[in-house]
Parts: sequence; C-alpha cells; structure tokens
Amino acid sequence: MSTKLTNVVISGGGTGGHIFPAISIANEIRRRYPECEVTFVGAKGRMEEEKVPAAGYDIILLPVEGLSRDKNPIKLCITLWKLYKSSRQIRKELKRIRPQIVIGVGGYASAPTLLEANKLKIPTLVQEQNSFAGKTNKLVGKKAETICVAYKDMARFFPKGKPIILTGNPIRKELAHIQPHASEAYQHFGLNPEKRTLLVIGGSLGARTINESMAAAVKQFVNEGKSVQLLWQCGKSYIEEGKALLKSKDLEDENIVLTDFINRMDYAYSVADLVISRAGASSISELCMLGKPSILVPSPNVAEDHQTKNAQALVADNAAVMITDAEARETLVPKALELLREENKLEQLGANALNLACPRADETIVDEVVRIVEKRAESKAR
Repeated sequence: MSTKLTNVVISGGGTGGHIFPAISIANEIRRRYPECEVTFVGAKGRMEEEKVPAAGYDIILLPVEGLSRDKNPIKLCITLWKLYKSSRQIRKELKRIRPQIVIGVGGYASAPTLLEANKLKIPTLVQEQNSFAGKTNKLVGKKAETICVAYKDMARFFPKGKPIILTGNPIRKELAHIQPHASEAYQHFGLNPEKRTLLVIGGSLGARTINESMAAAVKQFVNEGKSVQLLWQCGKSYIEEGKALLKSKDLEDENIVLTDFINRMDYAYSVADLVISRAGASSISELCMLGKPSILVPSPNVAEDHQTKNAQALVADNAAVMITDAEARETLVPKALELLREENKLEQLGANALNLACPRADETIVDEVVRIVEKRAESKAR
C-alpha cells in the first residue's frame, strides 16, 4: 500500500538548532510531495516566528513559554496558564487541520502540540538533535511512534522498547556540496589561499567568551602572519568593540577579517582549515558533514548542559577538541595555533568527524514519517 503525504504538522523551535533541522525535514517532504500541506507550530516571540515564514511555510504561534529557573510562584502560575491556553488553541487547530502525523523537534511548542496530538490519536514522531535528550522530547517521546536521534546510545532517555533510529541531524542543503579551498571563496573574503585559515563562529549574535578569548590573544595572529589568517564572525553585539580593538592595537591587518555576520557560510567553510565554534547540534552536524576539524567551546548557558555532552561525544571519537568556557580565555587561541601547525592532526580530526556524519538525515527521517503514515492507513483500512 502506497500512501502520499498530504498534510503534516511540524512543531518546535526556540533556537536555530531546532528550527533549521525542522525546515530541512519540511523541504524534503515538499520535494517528494509538492502538494503536501506542511504547517509549523511555534512559540510567540521566538526565532521561528521570523525564520519559518521566510522559508515559505505557514506557522501557528502559541503563547507557550519555558519554566522560569527562579521558581517564582507568580511566574509559575503565568507559565502554566499559558501552557493551558496553548493546549486549548492547538487542540482546535489540530482538529481543523487533521494532519496525518505530527513531528516534534523540541522546544516550548512541541509539548502541548504532541500531547494534544496523542489525545486525538494522531501519530507522532520525535526528532532529538542533541546527545542528551531535552525535557520536552523525553516527555513527548513516551507516546511517539518513533524517535529519530543524532547520536548513538540514546535509548536510556526513552521508554524501554521504544523504536529509536539513528538518523543524524538534517543540515542546510546549500552546505552539502561545498568545494574545499575554492578560489572564489578566498576572493569573497579577501583572504590569501596560500595561508591556513582559522574560522571563528559564535552564532549570529556572537558568543562573548569566544570573542573575548580572540580579543585577548589577537596579536598572535599578526605574529603568525606569514602562515595563518583569521576569519572571525563576532556577532552584532560585539562588532563595534571588535573594530575598536583592532584599531587601537594597529591590527587592521590583512591577516584578520572581522565581521558581524557571514552570509556565505558555504564560502566560510570552504576556506576553513580549522573551526572554532560553540557545540550546538546543528553546528556539529555541519562540521561532521563537511569533515572539518574543530575546537568546540560549549556554552554553559543552555539547558542540561547539553552542548558539553554534544562536544564530549565527538571528543570520544577523536573527531574534535573541546575547551571549556572557563578555560577559553587562556587556552583557546594557543591551542588553535598549535593545531594549525599540525597538518596530520587536522586531517585526523576531519576524517573522524566525517565518519560521524549522516548525509541523508532528512531523507531517512521522511522515510520514517511515510512508514508511520502508511502503517496507520493500513490499520484503518482493516
């Protein structure tokens, strides 16, 4: 029996690590089934409110929010009230839309959406991006038909016997076919193809610890100027401070390209011999897919310290180097320069990272979505 996907709901968001894999899944559904209606469910005021419509999809926004860490009873009551309102709202929407399946990718909106889908007997699938499952996915995973994961040994987070499939995280398609060391990539940034390039990325908003670590030792790149150059995305909040720093130290040098945002990440990855990055799930998936050696600096400001666990999973396979946030200001730049001098070590890290990649993650997840929908259709036909 062959069943087409005609109506699918995808819920979750809050960060790019949730949103971009979700959009990749939606794009693969649309590629196979151009007539399929894909509707997103997200939280008001979060990143998905902008990113999902920009990708060409409709989104339902819920007033849901996360639990406050300070356990203020008034805030708790407000949060629970918003959760109740969100559950009521999405229940009505699911009855109206009548999707064949609901896919949860984590984030505030996933909990009410998948829980209400369960009550309405709509099958659900959970996609967990991190090596340490979040609270939302552990909750909604209890009744999911399948859980798709990006790391090995994830069964401990979910009920015994629950189907768990290692799919990897979907990445942006435009990054899948990058030509390493492309001449046009060096030209785009004004970099020298004869030098090793360190790419520093802290997310679109920047990462303060990484920026301060680079600033503290930036003169070392001038000292290494004959062999090393720096492409540094510092984020909007740091760009003026960064420019002032370079000017004050007379370091407005061709060895250092400072920018608030890189709009051609394909070119940035093309020129990179080594990458310094936070350890978010999407960033790690991209680094593995491209076989890029990296130094990961996990953010300490995320739920359940999942970035540290993501990084440790790569370190265990000698696929990345990890430096803690607390150590970064003293050791990050020296370690980066040390690695850039060790070609064999860079090649080893890159090869091991590539071995962890799952290049067909979006396709594998959609295969499972189709299987679940076909199984449900067969059950109803009996």
